Amino acid sequence: MENLMKKIAYLQGLADGFEIEENSKEGKILIQLIDVVAELVEEVSEYQEELDEYVDIIEDDLTTLEDYVYDDVDYDDFELYDDFEDYDFEDELFYDDLEDNCDGECNCCDEEQED
Repeated sequence: MENLMKKIAYLQGLADGFEIEENSKEGKILIQLIDVVAELVEEVSEYQEELDEYVDIIEDDLTTLEDYVYDDVDYDDFELYDDFEDYDFEDELFYDDLEDNCDGECNCCDEEQED
């Protein structure tokens, strides 16, 4: 990007050094073209900086994810509930959500109504 900025500055210097008349047709076109190209280079440079910052953030997140997936993870840090003996599956609260979503096409509703 610096190379493009140097070239734009060089073109602007040439335009000033050649004393291109801003009132002539050719002078207006050349000066406007140099200005447009300079603005484009500045815009691209700003977007490049934003993109670099975004890529750095993604890289940090990916590194964290890789550390989690590929490194030795201490599973003692996680509380895993493996014992289902204490859970009462016959509890009516367990089935309340099922009844709310029931559309009447299953056999479970018919069996409950028959009882």
